[in-house]
Amino acid sequence: MSRCVLLGLAAALAVPALVQAQVQRQFPQNALRGQMVVHQPPVIVLNGKEARLAPAARIRGQNNMILMSGSLVGAELPVNYTVDDYGLVKDVWVLRPEEAKKLWPKHPEEAARWAFDPAAQTWIKR
Repeated sequence: MSRCVLLGLAAALAVPALVQAQVQRQFPQNALRGQMVVHQPPVIVLNGKEARLAPAARIRGQNNMILMSGSLVGAELPVNYTVDDYGLVKDVWVLRPEEAKKLWPKHPEEAARWAFDPAAQTWIKR
């Protein structure tokens, strides 16, 4: 009997994780695509250029949970990110493989030329 209870409990705990993995994350229209490497926080390399994380920067992992920049030192990660008014990296989302495959602008100039569909979370080159 206790084995059945444990299996049922394990299955019930696994369901929220599966549901969360299937939810499409909503990225803001001003987010850009890049490759990020954390060197020594708050210093990062973004698309081959040195950048800095904002003091209140948030890095979300593939499961949308907050990650500490120190835990990512040395890892090269595909990301979507936003920049604040001072040029500091404000929000970062580490992309899942299916998210990384979607077309997304890498520069503000590209975003200005393309069209964004927020419901589908896709960009279309005009």
